[in-house]
Amino acid sequence: MLRLHNTLTRQFENFVPLSGEKVTLYTCGPTVYDNLHVGNWAAYVYWDTLVRILQIDGFTVDRVMNITDVGHLVSDADEGEDKLEKGARRENKTAWEIADHYTQKFLDGMRELNLVAPTHIAKATDYISQQISLVRALKQRGCTYQTSDGIYFDTSRFPHYADFAQLDLHAQKAGARVDANSEKRQPWDFALWKFTEPGKVRDMEWETPIDLLDTIPSDNKPIMGFPGWHLECSAIAMSLLGKTIDIHTGGIDHIPVHHTNEIAQSEAATGQRFANYWLHCNHLKINGGKISKSLGNGYTLDDLAKRGFDAIDLRMFILQGHYSNEGNFSFENLQAAHNRLQHWRNVACLRHQTHDGLHSDTDNNDLKHDFSPSAAIGAVKEALNDNLETPRALAVVDQALTELDKKPPQKIYRAGLIEFLEFIDAALGLQLMTSTPDIDDECKRLLVERRRARENKDWVASDELRDELRDYGVIVKDTAHDTLWSYADKKPE
Repeated sequence: MLRLHNTLTRQFENFVPLSGEKVTLYTCGPTVYDNLHVGNWAAYVYWDTLVRILQIDGFTVDRVMNITDVGHLVSDADEGEDKLEKGARRENKTAWEIADHYTQKFLDGMRELNLVAPTHIAKATDYISQQISLVRALKQRGCTYQTSDGIYFDTSRFPHYADFAQLDLHAQKAGARVDANSEKRQPWDFALWKFTEPGKVRDMEWETPIDLLDTIPSDNKPIMGFPGWHLECSAIAMSLLGKTIDIHTGGIDHIPVHHTNEIAQSEAATGQRFANYWLHCNHLKINGGKISKSLGNGYTLDDLAKRGFDAIDLRMFILQGHYSNEGNFSFENLQAAHNRLQHWRNVACLRHQTHDGLHSDTDNNDLKHDFSPSAAIGAVKEALNDNLETPRALAVVDQALTELDKKPPQKIYRAGLIEFLEFIDAALGLQLMTSTPDIDDECKRLLVERRRARENKDWVASDELRDELRDYGVIVKDTAHDTLWSYADKKPE
């Protein structure tokens, strides 16, 4: 049974979905004003692992991920410039163009990292009417009030506001958690709908329905505005998944503000629990420090590619850490992850060099403590079902593949190896099978010629054929049992 650490209760709990075989899952998606860096991508790899183990456990996962393409202000609260508008000014484009460009970059990155596509990818700008409807429902329940710059949620109308993040509101001064706004009834009240500043025109703005206002403008001119950042997640989640969902995921930085506000507005509107399980991943640091553009360490997938690393190298690096622990990225650590992945790929190549003579992974087993693929599958499942223990799962794979690598090819149970590799790909998404196809006929011919040359002790020809195979990207290794091949490591710079 899957066991998860639930932020809501601060306890480990067995996962029991609302519906027997269907799981509703919401993941906070990116704000598409710039390229994502390695720290951003870590969260999506962790939650991809959650989706994969749920599917392996037999659940159908109905997953929603939002795309924040409006309303996320620089402060993460209610002050400052919209990040999309700022990005538009930076690149001399419209906010719509910025959103489209970086949304596509995000989707491309998802494919490079081999992330399971969510059931629904929902842009905030496609759900404006649903967000307005949520504000309307809150106003009808007396939970909103109007200021000069927008419509705010009155947190005093939600007595459990501080519970989720265990906030000590009385100890907080105005501006300690969010920027001070003298018109707020409580410093932690948050914007549901922001008004466009007088005299300005935004790329992204919509007319504010009159029934949302406490004060109608004397000139009867429409008030233009846009949704607050927190509003979209509640509106999208409830529109697509229902009033109560099984699991909500995000980063630990979401706990004190964004997710606290999501819970308040959702539960105030419906009177029901918003999500039963909340999972939060920790931060990723760079060489022990914070990721910052000013420091030039906000490495993107393109930056990694320029150094010779691919996205699956990064995926392996991320999986080496547990989602609840603070990670530390360095290129040395990424190189270690690359080397680990390369070893796994080398072992994966063995399936093309074995025979179907064995009928189980215990046949001809002369290793007393041999680690069988079938046993390893169970051990990996057990690790992932224990709060997504990816480091332990990877250690199991290491042990299994190392033992397999010790065996002569004729003593490897080919069907068991293939089953194990397919399971690793399903559970961890590392593409071991697709990255290690069988070599072509020409390479096979060269291997046969080289074996003959070695049998004839023609070492010059043997070396020449080895070099020719290397030109094809194939590396040969002579063992006491046979000559084995693998793909050359495309070593990062």
